[in-house]
Amino acid sequence: MDRETGEVLDAVGPRLRALRRHRGITLAGLAAATGVSESTLSRLESGQRRATLELLLPLARTYGVPLDELVGAPRTGDPRIHLTPIRRFGMTFVPLSRRPGGVQAFKMIIPARAEPLEPTPQTHDGFEWLYVLNGRLRLVLGDRDLELSPGEAAEFATSSPHWLGSADGGAVELLILFDPQGMRAHVHAGPHPPSRSGKQW
Repeated sequence: MDRETGEVLDAVGPRLRALRRHRGITLAGLAAATGVSESTLSRLESGQRRATLELLLPLARTYGVPLDELVGAPRTGDPRIHLTPIRRFGMTFVPLSRRPGGVQAFKMIIPARAEPLEPTPQTHDGFEWLYVLNGRLRLVLGDRDLELSPGEAAEFATSSPHWLGSADGGAVELLILFDPQGMRAHVHAGPHPPSRSGKQW
């Protein structure tokens, strides 16, 4: 039994006792309503007896609550993602996906700096797609030095030397989709107008 399951089961008894008292029901009254003996209910509430489906179903019916709410079990299939920022290379990465493998989504925040950083391009396996939310992004990609404004996007193989930074020293926020397998993101745009730096990307 894993630790999380053990903690949930250990908390069932106190939850059941608190619920019964909150409803103003005696052990004798609960036993009569559920068909479960008073002594069994007492041992269940005190933690001397483990909860089983056979015991919990009549309790859930009597109290009129779902089983998972009755025992305080963690919800399965919860689509919400608990965001835990990761700070690396002086930047903040907020994971927006939690599925292992495949394409990973991040929000990246490049902090404002008084002095601009000197680009230090890196390479690694994979493919990257990015979209600028706020600020002005400087993207050094191979021998190209590009500037992206909010609403602009780019995609490239990360095997090419690349570097991301602020174009004007201000903070930059962007969304990043990274595929370690190198599969291109299925987002393709037509010809791009020249950027403000006068370069085509």
